[in-house]
Amino acid sequence: MDERYINRALVSAHETCPIERLAERLGPGPFSLVLLFVSPEADISAVVAEAENAWPGAKIAGCTTAGEISGDGYDEESIVAIGFHARHFAAETLLVPDLSKLVAGELADTLLHIRQALARDHGHLPEEFALLFVDGLSAREDELASALAAATGAMPLIGGSAGDGTHFRETLVFDGERLLANAAVISVIRGACPLRPFKMDHIKPTERRMVVTEADPAARIVRCINAEPAVREYARLIGMEPESVNTLTFAIHPLTVRMGERHHVRAIQRVLPSGELLFFSAIDEGMVLTIAEPHDLVGHLSAELQALKEPADPIAVLAFDCILRRIEAQERQMTSRVSELLRQHGVIGFSTYGEQFGPMHINHTMTGLAFYPPGTVVPESAS
Repeated sequence: MDERYINRALVSAHETCPIERLAERLGPGPFSLVLLFVSPEADISAVVAEAENAWPGAKIAGCTTAGEISGDGYDEESIVAIGFHARHFAAETLLVPDLSKLVAGELADTLLHIRQALARDHGHLPEEFALLFVDGLSAREDELASALAAATGAMPLIGGSAGDGTHFRETLVFDGERLLANAAVISVIRGACPLRPFKMDHIKPTERRMVVTEADPAARIVRCINAEPAVREYARLIGMEPESVNTLTFAIHPLTVRMGERHHVRAIQRVLPSGELLFFSAIDEGMVLTIAEPHDLVGHLSAELQALKEPADPIAVLAFDCILRRIEAQERQMTSRVSELLRQHGVIGFSTYGEQFGPMHINHTMTGLAFYPPGTVVPESAS
């Protein structure tokens, strides 16, 4: 990342004074926005409590992770900080403190007012984008995305759902010194750097399909597939025994739903004790799901990251990468090669329980933003 525009820093989650070390490594700033992606192994309350003192005047936003992406590739048990220099970026944050009390119209109005105020006060900064971090266990991401869509228009909205490693116990977001579950924080930014949103996945649908015949959409639970108990029928269709199905299975045998001409993953989070399937994203009765297969994660990632180097090398690549991609890389012994690609292209971010791309909450993807030197003419994204 170019130190004139966007700085980054990394420390161990077990560091005695992690924020103090991060502040030293991030540089003097001043920053308009500091993002923190925090391993659940850290003392999260202490990190959040100390952050505002470390970067006075900056907005602070972030979340817990399912693994970090540092400048060296995949990382674990660490804290990543990203600072947007105040000379080149202006930012405001919007906290949604309780997703169970979401009022779509009010949220859209507030977001629109923030955008208008930033445009009025920082009109010399031509680029506009928003970052969304949301509790990854809230099961509210789809509803939130729909509510935000009314106020985002053509503005890129990119982000990820907070994670908790592979524990699935508690996922947290923070805005300033407020640390919350069942919440979301939206950062709205205007900047001097042209940017390019991207979404990449290496999933290919097969001809094997199934129908959700009984579900609890509000809880994202599928009870029956093809009128059979969910995990038993899913296991049969992929050629496994039900008792062998686990998180790794979901990474290697993802399910997709067709929307228009494209397939989007509807990822399974875990098998419940009842044999029902809990999903990461929206599900409903009557939905036709297609079994898909991952294809060449390393080759696809290499090509996609290389494409971001046109028409110029990015000064920063901020990415939100599904935990299932990390699990797949580990199982197929590709972690070192994936990490090397992420390192070569300077990618930084975190592994998520779900990704945001415009109005869509999706899974098994990497979404993000590539930032370019001011004056660069950036082509429209093909994603």
